[in-house]
Amino acid sequence: MTPTKNEWTIDELARNAGTTTRNIRSYQTKGILPPPRMVGRVGYYSEGHLARLKYTAGLQERGFSLAAIGCLLSAWEEGRSLQDVLGFEEALTAPWSDELPEHFSRQQLDQMFPETVEDQTLVKRACNLGLLQPDGEGFLASSPRVIRNGAELVAVGMPLSLALDEYERLSQDLTVVAERFVAMFEDFVWEPFVQRGWPIDELPAVTEALQRLRPAASTSVHAVFAQVMADAVAASSARQVARLMTVAEASGS
Repeated sequence: MTPTKNEWTIDELARNAGTTTRNIRSYQTKGILPPPRMVGRVGYYSEGHLARLKYTAGLQERGFSLAAIGCLLSAWEEGRSLQDVLGFEEALTAPWSDELPEHFSRQQLDQMFPETVEDQTLVKRACNLGLLQPDGEGFLASSPRVIRNGAELVAVGMPLSLALDEYERLSQDLTVVAERFVAMFEDFVWEPFVQRGWPIDELPAVTEALQRLRPAASTSVHAVFAQVMADAVAASSARQVARLMTVAEASGS
C-alpha cells in the first residue's frame, strides 16, 4: 500500500512540525506519539501525528512536562480510541486559514507601497506588527491577502501609515471578538466537560463542538461586518447627499 498525500516520512513530518527527527523518536519512546503506519520498512505519519506534535508543543509552552503530557494522553487513550484523541488534537490545533505564507522582494514592496522608498520606518513598523518578517533579501508575509489588501488601500489614496494604523486597530478589535468566542466555548463546552471528570466517551462531542465553532465564528464575523458596513456606507451616502444639496441651495441663492 502506497502512502497517501497527507502522509509523511519522519523527515517530512519533522519539517512540517518544526521539530527534529530525534524529538519525534523520543516522543514515540515516551508514548506521547503513536507509531507510524508501516509500508515495508518505511514509516508514514498522518495529520493526526502532526496535530499531536503541535498539541504537545503547545502544552509544553504552557508549562506541562513531557511526563505530564504523556500521562494525560495515556489516560485518554485507555478510555477511548486513539482516533478520537487524535481527532480532538487535530481539531484543536488546525489552522484557521488555508492561506500560505508568501515571499515578497523589497522591489515588490516598493512597487506596491511607494512610500517605503523614502520612509524605511514603514517597513520596520509592518515587521513589528507581524505583517512581515525578514526573509533573506526580502520579506515573508504570513498573510499575503492582508499585504495585497493594504496595497489596494494605498492605491486609492490612503497613506500607508494610516493603513498600518487601521490594521493595528482592526487586530485589537478582532482580538476582543476572538476572545469572546473562545470564552463561550470554554464556559459552555470545555468547563462542563472538565467538571464532569473528563469523561472520555464525551470527547467526540467536544471535538464536534470545536469543529462547528470554527465556521460559525468566521461566518458570524463576516456576516455582521457586511451588515454594519452597509449601514455605515448608507449613512455616509446620506450625509454626502445632504452636503451636496446644501451647496446647491447656497449656489442658487
